[in-house]
Amino acid sequence: MTHDRHSYAEPALVRTTHLELELDLDFSAKVVAGTATHTLAWSGPGDRLVLDTRDLTVLAVEGAVEGAADGDWEQLEYSLSVPDDELGSALTIRTQQHARVRVSYRTAPTATGLQWLEPSMTAGGVLPFMFSQSQAIHARSWVPVQDTPSVRFSYAAHVTAPPELMVLMSADNGTTSRRTGSYDVVMPEPIPSYLLAIAAGDLVFERIGDRSGVWAEPEMAKRAAAEFADTEQMMRVTEALFGPYRWGRYDILVLPPSFPYGGMENPRMTFATPTVVIGDKSLVSVVAHELAHSWSGNLVTQDSWDDIWLNEGFTSYVENRIVEAVYGTELAEMETAIKQHSTVTKLDPLSLAEQAVELPGLNHGTEYHGTSGLGPLKGAWFLSWLEDRFTREVFDPFLRGYFDRFAFRSINSEDFAGHLQEQLLDRHPGVVTAEEVAAWLDQPGIPQFAERADSARFQLVDELRRRWLTTGELPAGAKQWTTQEWLRFLDAAPDVLTAEQLEQLDREFGLTGTANGEIARRWYSLVAASSYTTAYEELASFLTRVGRMKLVLPVYRALADTPAGKDFALQVFTAARPGYHPITTAAVQKILGT
Repeated sequence: MTHDRHSYAEPALVRTTHLELELDLDFSAKVVAGTATHTLAWSGPGDRLVLDTRDLTVLAVEGAVEGAADGDWEQLEYSLSVPDDELGSALTIRTQQHARVRVSYRTAPTATGLQWLEPSMTAGGVLPFMFSQSQAIHARSWVPVQDTPSVRFSYAAHVTAPPELMVLMSADNGTTSRRTGSYDVVMPEPIPSYLLAIAAGDLVFERIGDRSGVWAEPEMAKRAAAEFADTEQMMRVTEALFGPYRWGRYDILVLPPSFPYGGMENPRMTFATPTVVIGDKSLVSVVAHELAHSWSGNLVTQDSWDDIWLNEGFTSYVENRIVEAVYGTELAEMETAIKQHSTVTKLDPLSLAEQAVELPGLNHGTEYHGTSGLGPLKGAWFLSWLEDRFTREVFDPFLRGYFDRFAFRSINSEDFAGHLQEQLLDRHPGVVTAEEVAAWLDQPGIPQFAERADSARFQLVDELRRRWLTTGELPAGAKQWTTQEWLRFLDAAPDVLTAEQLEQLDREFGLTGTANGEIARRWYSLVAASSYTTAYEELASFLTRVGRMKLVLPVYRALADTPAGKDFALQVFTAARPGYHPITTAAVQKILGT
């Protein structure tokens, strides 16, 4: 195992195999306090355990006395390193290779992995809400842990909270929403630290299927359950393709709109944005994606963030197979074309040297700053290319074998490359060349021989867009377009349009104020880039109401490109910031230079 440069931990010497948490949620102080007890497996001589922390106050560190009665602990010496802006502080504990080490601590109100919401920021408006986001390296801000995906551990937790709130974790929570103020959960399967998750709020449960359901605020629960009604079918489809679902239940927690991502694949409890609940199931590919992580990412995990394509590239591929099986080939092709267009659009203006930075060969590590970049899209494209060359009759068993072979393990790109050579290339010689594989794995950019996904419906959309731009004739039938057709229309439009063109589209199709977040981010990005101030009030409302980074960051970037737009963006950000997650806040600050 190579050292993970995003972690201070030393797993070659010692690893956490089980974690016991005793946590108390203090909403008034916005602090989590308690203990983290690590069961350890030592691999060789050594007298220290190094854990990752960020802005944690360590109160005590103890080691279980060997051979003594349960509960007999001794104080251990420890030190915290000078904090690094990105990595936090190393907690170095001097031990005699204790089998168990307990850290008593409390978090900071500004913990980057936690968001504390006032009641006014929730759907109900009465009770507060708290949730975590541990990916990529934010678990260390609320638990002292070996915060690297190369280390996997099971865990158990006892959590106390105000009795009016329901507490859930990425674990076996059951399906009852009985509130006691004291909760016990268990995660029996080993997971990496970035999949540690917790939430507390006014939450109720709605059943979807025998193994699946939705947790949400009462105002959202039934709508979300209807939107995600196909979840059980998605599970069955994926099992038929790539092997059994190995996590017991698959539930979805719908969070307030400040959640910074579309979804987070926390095992047994996907966290999801409410922006995909729009009533027509057109954005449920987010659920397909997070479910796919139950195989790629959660089951077989990258061993460092340099190899994120192993998580996200495989997941995007599996997601597309789920969408195809449940919703049809046409939708799957459109979804793939949208993603590939995004990739190629970002690559086309770049030199080869710049491409090496933006989209390295998949075996090449790059700095990971909390965004997945382009590598995952290249990875998914690579897998689709392999499927096309070898056919599904050959490729599907290969991929299922990959998930079986590396189940509950953390691997790197070299591990995958070896498996690919042994189980696919050597068994089917002559189908692809070593040079072609190297073009995907080791060289920058998308190989020239890669074929782009095509969609007949998108060809028509492209023709109608060209006609509109040339003649002003609005696209016939656009009021009946799917979300994906609108995304294609807007994605491939010029970056800047005239006020007359925007006003024409808006008057005919009512794009300003749309409830569809994916359409809104494209529309408001055009509005901002074109300085179409007529729509600025709704644009500001959108940025204030939604905290999902995928939706808001492109709009901020477009505003920041002009002096007047940047001034407006700063005003909006000042108003929106109290409702943003710390991760979103940091990303917007970087864009605006504040």
